[in-house]
This record gives sequence, structure tokens and C-alpha cells, in this order.
Amino acid sequence: MKLATWNVNSIRQREPHVRAWLERVEPDLLLLQELKCESAAFPAGAFRDLGYTEAVVGQKSYNGVAILARRPFTVTHRALPGLPPDDAQARYIEIETDGTTVANLYLPNGNSGGDAGYAYKLAWMDRLAERAAALLQADRPTLIAGDFNVCPAPEDAAQGAISPTDALVRPETRARFRRLLWQGYTDAIRALHPRETLYTFWDYQAGAWPRDQGLRIDHVLLSPELAERLVAAAPDRAERDRAQPSDHVPVLVELA
Repeated sequence: MKLATWNVNSIRQREPHVRAWLERVEPDLLLLQELKCESAAFPAGAFRDLGYTEAVVGQKSYNGVAILARRPFTVTHRALPGLPPDDAQARYIEIETDGTTVANLYLPNGNSGGDAGYAYKLAWMDRLAERAAALLQADRPTLIAGDFNVCPAPEDAAQGAISPTDALVRPETRARFRRLLWQGYTDAIRALHPRETLYTFWDYQAGAWPRDQGLRIDHVLLSPELAERLVAAAPDRAERDRAQPSDHVPVLVELA
């Protein structure tokens, strides 16, 4: 099974890129983040023509997540369990397919809104850890993937690419990401490439792409049963070099 996660930074602007990538790679599942459109405006028809069915949680101008699948699935959650019911940010969708739980997330950045904005990020990560633990306790094969807005370790950021006080690298952020790993999840990229320099995001500013000033903030986490089936995992760097690209690239994972 092939699956991928990709922050497309506006699905309506990046639709041709996504369509071409699907035609070339043919993944079974594609998890999308930062749609920047309401659910009704998602260009579902373009992907149905390729054999993909969509599950979308949209929001006008901001956030938004979706899953494109070539396999039958059932949507189980359209928001992260445990969040306040009045939290309207479109950041999470969860499905079940072929006996596997697949969670797609767009984790808060945490750099806007001052102390309150960062507290929201940490609270969101705490709820995610609770959900991740519950899925493990249910003894179901589980995959949690998306834009985590976390550089887990110093080697996941190019030198000078990010301030040491940025919310993506603060100790409290990294500790909460490690909590997911300690619970029993496997970081697919680092399982196969423990020391290789691999980035998934390059800012549009300051020549970050040509200078390779990147960050690794898009992740695929696997429960133990799925980790045993891991065959390949890597970012598709070529997508960042296209005309009008997203600032993120797809992270593609293959399971036996």
C-alpha cells in the first residue's frame, strides 16, 4: 500500500500539481493539509476522474484537511476528539479503511497569537497524544500523518533556517512529539533514514529552496503493526522545484 501526506498550501491553486502527482505516483491514499477553502469548494471532481473518493473538512481561507482514497473507507472523526466543541479550526480528519485507522492532521503552528497561540498548540498536541494512545489501546493498525509543525530534532532543520525560539523547535513542542514516539509510534522517515538530511518544507522567503534551507515538519507515524510492514519512506523533493509550488513536498510511504 502506498500513501502520502502533503501540505498543498491552497488546493485550488495547487490542483494541477496534485492531479499530476496522483497520475504519476498512484498512491492508495493521499492526505492533504492547508486546503484554504470550505468543503463545498474542494475540487473533488478533478480527483474523482482519477478514481479517488474524498473526505474533506474545510474552512474558509485557512486550515482544512482532506483524504483522497482509491479504497473504500468510513469517516470516523471530523475533529480531534477531546477538543472543546466550539473549536471550529479544520485541522483533523480520521477514517477507517481495510481495518486500518488513518488520521490526517494539520497541527497548529503556534507562532501567532502570542502566549495564547502557543498554549493552543501545546493543548492540541496533548489531545493528539490522548487520541494516539486510545488508538493503540484499541489494538488497531494506526497511521497518524500530516503537517505537525514540529522539527523533532536539530538535524531536522538546516542551520540558520529557523530561530531557536520558534514554536516549531521549542523544548515543550519537541517533548510532546517525543511523547507520541514513547507511546509506541514509529517515525517512518527516521526508521529508514536515521541520519540522512531530509527536509519537507522550504520557506518562500530568503532563497530557502535554492540554498536548501529546509525543515522536516511533515511526518508519518506508524503503530507497531504497521511499522513492521514499512518498506519505503521519503519526501518527494522534485515537487518543490515546480512552477508555483507549495512550500511543502509530499512525503510518500510504502507498506508491505
